[in-house]
Amino acid sequence: MEHTDRRDTEPESAPAADPTAEPAAADGDQPGPGPRRTRLRRVRRITLAVLFILLVPLLTAETALRVNYMGDPADGTHTRDRDAIWLGHAWVDGRKDDADLAAFARRVKATGIRDLYVHTGPMEHDGTLPEALYPRARWLIDAVHREMPGVRVQAFLGDVLATESPDGMRLEKAATRAAVVDSARQVLDVGYDGVHLDLEPLHSGDRNYLSLLDDVRAVTRERDAQLSVAAHQIDPLPGFHSFWGTVAGHPKWWSQKFFGQVARRVDQIAVMSYDTMQPLESLYGGYVAQQTSLALEATPPTTHLLMGLPFYHENRFGHWAHAETVAAAVRGVRLGLSRTDADRERFGVAAYIDFAATEQDWTSYREGWVR
Repeated sequence: MEHTDRRDTEPESAPAADPTAEPAAADGDQPGPGPRRTRLRRVRRITLAVLFILLVPLLTAETALRVNYMGDPADGTHTRDRDAIWLGHAWVDGRKDDADLAAFARRVKATGIRDLYVHTGPMEHDGTLPEALYPRARWLIDAVHREMPGVRVQAFLGDVLATESPDGMRLEKAATRAAVVDSARQVLDVGYDGVHLDLEPLHSGDRNYLSLLDDVRAVTRERDAQLSVAAHQIDPLPGFHSFWGTVAGHPKWWSQKFFGQVARRVDQIAVMSYDTMQPLESLYGGYVAQQTSLALEATPPTTHLLMGLPFYHENRFGHWAHAETVAAAVRGVRLGLSRTDADRERFGVAAYIDFAATEQDWTSYREGWVR
């Protein structure tokens, strides 16, 4: 802004005006450029202070993740032959056949994959499961048992929860939870080796979910079947889910305590360690290493822990395909395992998802984890 020089109009007896001063506003006039400039400066200072407050912790956290990705994994941190993969609905609705299964069996031969989470739902919002959704389930189960001895087929049952929108499943309703338990019985009657629940978005501390797990596990134990769940990520900082819920309305993380409460109620817990918002491969790998350590600390050794691998390629908010690679995830898993519990027996990785996987994904899994 150009400054106005008022010295020529001032009386000689008056003190010389500051050449940088702005003219004062006359009574009844709007504030002049001086007050406006002051306000602008104040807004700039406040904006810079807010950015500083937000960016410094963020940069510190990202630097910590980069450091967490450094170092070498311990010897022996490879597959324990307890890995899993999520499979799409085409395997049970009639789109897949014997030739597809034979090709898939060749694909996973000599890997550590021993559990298939086959999409069999989704369940209705009331917890029921239409039988028409999985007409070829019996074929798949029999074919896998015949062609892939030792591999289990679990029914992947999911639904959207009404936690962040008015539509979805409401676990606070006892009738809904009872219907989910009946759906678990329903798929076990078909011959599935287990039930895999994926209910999202599931907020940390949900007591109704814990009650549901207790009831479903009573059924799976009675049938000598598996109960597994897809789990949200763990707070990277204490209480982070509460902070993010306030800021974004989507508290996607679980507290480590709640993660442990879930882990103690199931046979298998698979962490969805993708969609992390990390922009670089090294930061993503460091994040997975951190998540692996946190999950190992919270999971009892009697529960089978799996860390998710991103076998899909999308570019959107929360997931960058160039950063969230299988190679980075595997290295992160090995680093976290090395630092926390290198000899954990009930441990593996779980790939999401078969129909989006590339040859590079499979190669990275084999070379990095299977060896």
